[in-house]
Amino acid sequence: MDSQDINITIIDRDGVTHNIEAPTDMAMNLMEVIRSYELAPEGTIGVCGGMAMCASCQCYIKSNHNLPEMQDDEEAMLSEAFYVEDNSRLGCQIHITTELDGLEVELAPES
Repeated sequence: MDSQDINITIIDRDGVTHNIEAPTDMAMNLMEVIRSYELAPEGTIGVCGGMAMCASCQCYIKSNHNLPEMQDDEEAMLSEAFYVEDNSRLGCQIHITTELDGLEVELAPES
């Protein structure tokens, strides 16, 4: 494992747990990592291209990580999305950094 990689646990929409390594040196966000590992069918995640304009990458944060604060775009999108919980975030707005090592998320159901 490269020293710039972190471990993330992702529970897909079928309830299957995936322990993956995500690079912190490629400026990727969580949605892009999920797409690169094909943990959600093509066309069901990151539909807007990571602009916080859809909620296809909504996920529930299961671990106790200190995430960056939600920006207005993300907050507005989640206020209109389905299946929103208190721990909902848009994966495209969560950038992969070393602080997120051990992050655990679950993909929200498709709306």
